[in-house]
Amino acid sequence: MSANVLDGKRILAVDDEPDVLDTLEDLLDDHPGLIFDRATDYETGYHLLRSWTYDAVILDIMGVRGFDLLNASVHLGFPTVMLTAHAFSAEALQQSIKMGARAYIPKENMLDITDFLEDVLTLEHGSGLKRMFQRLGGAFDQRFGSRWMEDKKTFWEQVTSGAYKPGPVILKD
Repeated sequence: MSANVLDGKRILAVDDEPDVLDTLEDLLDDHPGLIFDRATDYETGYHLLRSWTYDAVILDIMGVRGFDLLNASVHLGFPTVMLTAHAFSAEALQQSIKMGARAYIPKENMLDITDFLEDVLTLEHGSGLKRMFQRLGGAFDQRFGSRWMEDKKTFWEQVTSGAYKPGPVILKD
């Protein structure tokens, strides 16, 4: 097996569904030296974020105060991926991007988590979002409707072209 960007990395995943964490751990198990930390609630996730340095963080939105954890994670400088099922909406996607998330993945695409994490760790922020839209744009259109970007057209054009740059993050407690 050849070396991979995920080898030897430390990743935190926070999700209130233990089976999701088990699946993520299984999907990342082939990477030598990868440390997979996990939490099933906000308090544990926040404690881990403040206790370790992470190469990447994967957050659910519902059930673990995912946006609060996203705010802390981005403030600490950790590339963060949102992984969601119940909060899969255009509004949550936009909020995630504006708050600094590097990817927003529906749980139905969780089996591709390695590809998304590789992009997050190797591409600039805007390029990673562009790649995410190349991979998931059809899923977003199918879920949100073909005209879902029209009301925020300038924002979405920046994101999908790779030109989007997030603003500064202010940590809230």
